[in-house]
Amino acid sequence: MIKKIVVLVSGSGSNLQAIIDACHTKQINGQIVAVISNKADVYALERAKQAHIATHVINHQDYSSREAFDQMVAKQIDHYQPDLIVLAGYMRILSADFVQRYIGKMLNIHPSLLPKYPGLHTHRRAIEAGDGDHGTTVHFVTEELDGGPIVLQAKVPIFSNDEESDVIERVIAQEHQIYPLVIKWFCDNRLEMRDGKAYLDHKPIPDSGYGND
Repeated sequence: MIKKIVVLVSGSGSNLQAIIDACHTKQINGQIVAVISNKADVYALERAKQAHIATHVINHQDYSSREAFDQMVAKQIDHYQPDLIVLAGYMRILSADFVQRYIGKMLNIHPSLLPKYPGLHTHRRAIEAGDGDHGTTVHFVTEELDGGPIVLQAKVPIFSNDEESDVIERVIAQEHQIYPLVIKWFCDNRLEMRDGKAYLDHKPIPDSGYGND
């Protein structure tokens, strides 16, 4: 059975595009039924419209609290009764109630090798720390910011003459590979979260992600 996916966005939507393409080519046994943004003027919404996907804008500035905003987003999500919620460059810290409502069915991608560099400006922080590599992480969402069970990571090198933009470009290329793959696993009923851990094919995934024993 085809899984229904709702994607939350705040920006240009390059990861959204990778997921749209993977659904279109049947790599993912799923359908994006809606894209919800907290900003009206982002290119991700245009990508969704071009793919004939329903779009909704819920501006967080119109709400007095994080909880009130999240309640409205949840109401919109629940209208579609999705099997999976995907955060693709969604720049909002989620309220506890929102996370608990969708626990085990919400994925995020974060541009660092978690648990290193949660939060913002990860590429710059990795360069300034003199790291030899950087990367990206797909994880289940829990109440801890960028702290849920890791599913899959991809590493990229950092070279001595790199600008921040060089590292960003390398990381994004990997994101476009691993995010659709993890979503495919979920839609094929191979991936699940239980008891605070991620499982693939009923086997626990190591804390550092699949293939990272």
